[in-house]
Amino acid sequence: MKNKLMIGLCLLLLLTGCTGNQSTKEESPAEDIDKPAQTIPRADDKELEINESGATIEARFPTPEGFTRVAVKEGSFQQYLRGLDLKPHGAKVLYFDGREKNKENVYAAVVDMEIGSRDLQQCADAIIRLRAEHFYEKGEYDKIHFNFTNGFRVDYTKWMEGYRIAVDGNNTSWVKRTDSSSSYESFRKYLDIVFAYAGTISLEKELATVQLADMAIGDVFIQGGSPGHAVIVVDMAKNEATGEVVFMLAQSYMPAQDIQILQNPGDESISPWYSKSFGDTLKTPEWTFNSSDLKRFQ
Repeated sequence: MKNKLMIGLCLLLLLTGCTGNQSTKEESPAEDIDKPAQTIPRADDKELEINESGATIEARFPTPEGFTRVAVKEGSFQQYLRGLDLKPHGAKVLYFDGREKNKENVYAAVVDMEIGSRDLQQCADAIIRLRAEHFYEKGEYDKIHFNFTNGFRVDYTKWMEGYRIAVDGNNTSWVKRTDSSSSYESFRKYLDIVFAYAGTISLEKELATVQLADMAIGDVFIQGGSPGHAVIVVDMAKNEATGEVVFMLAQSYMPAQDIQILQNPGDESISPWYSKSFGDTLKTPEWTFNSSDLKRFQ
C-alpha cells in the first residue's frame, strides 16, 4: 500500500504546478514581439513617481495623470488585492530558500506575505493563495476550494473537519485523520497540499473566459501547460474623459518566490500600470500573454 501511495503522489506531482511545482529552473523569459505596446499619452517621458513610504498597493502607486481608481465593493476580493501590504520600497524578491531574485526590470514592489520554505508557491499557487487568504480572513470558508490537476476538488471545509488527502494510483479521496480545526496553521497546511497538486493546468480549467473589455480586478491572465504561467490583475484605474483604462499585475514565478508587482516593460512612463489598449498580446517582464488568456473565478 505504501508503494502504491508513493507512486500515486509521484504521478500527481508530474502533472502540477506552474510547470510542475517541482522544478527549480525558471521559465523562459517572454519572447520579443514585433508589435510595439500601446502607451498612454503623457506630457513628458518621465517615469511615474511613487510614494516610497506607501505600505499598500493603493498607497504606494498613484494613478497616471487624469486617471481615477475604479470603484470596488467594500470587503470584496478586489478591495483586498488593492490593499495588499507591501514590503518597504527597494525590498528584493526572495526565493523560498532565501536567495535573492537577481533579475532587473521585473518588479516594482514586493508583497509582504510569507511563502514558506518549500518550492511550492509558484505562479498559479500565488493566485490561489491570495484568493484563499481573502476568504479565510472573512471567515467565508465554504468559498475556499480548488481542484487538483487530476480534477479532484479540495474543499477547505472538508479539511477543517479533519479529513486529509489519500492517494491510491491516480485515485484521490478524503480520509478522516485528525480533529476539526480552523487554525491558521492548519489552513496553511491545506494550501501547501493544494500547491503541490494544482497548477496552471488545473487553475485554467477552473476559470471562466472573460472578454478584455470586461476586465475587472481579480481577473487572471493564464496559460496552462508545462511550462505555463499566470498573473493576476490587482488594481485598475480609468480616465473618464478619454475612456482609457489602466491595470496593474502581480505574479509569483519559478522557483517559488515572493509575490511581486510587475513593471511594465512596454511603457516606463506609467509603469507599473499597463494600458488595457495593448492589442492582441500582453508583454510582461517574464511572459507574453494573449488577450484571449484573460479568465475569471466563477
